[in-house]
Amino acid sequence: MITPAPDAYVKTSIHKGIATVEFFHPQSNSLPRKLLHELAQTISQLAHDPHASVIILKSAGEKAFCAGASFDELTAITNEQEGLDFFSGFAHVINAMRKCPKFIIGRIHGRCVGGGVGLASAADYAIAVEGADVKLSELAVGIGPFVVGPAVERKIGTSSFTQLALDAASWRNADWARRKGLFAELHQTVEAMDESIQKLADTLSHSSPEAMADMKKMFWKGTEHWDELLIERAKISGRLVLSEFTRNAIAKFKAKS
Repeated sequence: MITPAPDAYVKTSIHKGIATVEFFHPQSNSLPRKLLHELAQTISQLAHDPHASVIILKSAGEKAFCAGASFDELTAITNEQEGLDFFSGFAHVINAMRKCPKFIIGRIHGRCVGGGVGLASAADYAIAVEGADVKLSELAVGIGPFVVGPAVERKIGTSSFTQLALDAASWRNADWARRKGLFAELHQTVEAMDESIQKLADTLSHSSPEAMADMKKMFWKGTEHWDELLIERAKISGRLVLSEFTRNAIAKFKAKS
């Protein structure tokens, strides 16, 4: 498998009970398997860190929040096991976010594609800025939003999820995402977004950890089977990514970019 560029990273800081998890990849914050593993591992560790009461999930840069799966790694997949291993990375991140007893605030500063929409959906409270448009582009390259689908559907409902999944070539603007419930808040400036994120994080950092953990269980009730479900979905994506249709579609996309 192709490894990410040396300057790709996942890093964490904790200040006054607020843990900030930041990821970065030079290709529009796309996610290769190594970064997916590090994200899942980091969130799982913070789940048990007594110094962290609330988590902010963000990406670096000023453009895309997350471009989804790394096309370089998708094209490097040669068999179904490798496909399963790659797409399981998204399953592990979503499940880590789901099972973490601490609330996760998503900082959505730019466009979200595919797995990026999944991350925003798995956040307990996503705060975005104008221009944070969303698209589930998977069908356009011959696969589908199988792994992130349960998180997206849970957040915005079946009808809106279907619209995103079927119209895979079109963007939905940030206001659409707010009205459908993907974003809890939408701000006109990055400064206003960050101010709101800090205010909420400060409040939650002084709230009862036990109460918040019980609330999180309540909010995610009915998802207890996702450990198995998302892996089964990853198998589907891992099989479809080997198709000639997908190979050609990704090659055409990379040639344009």
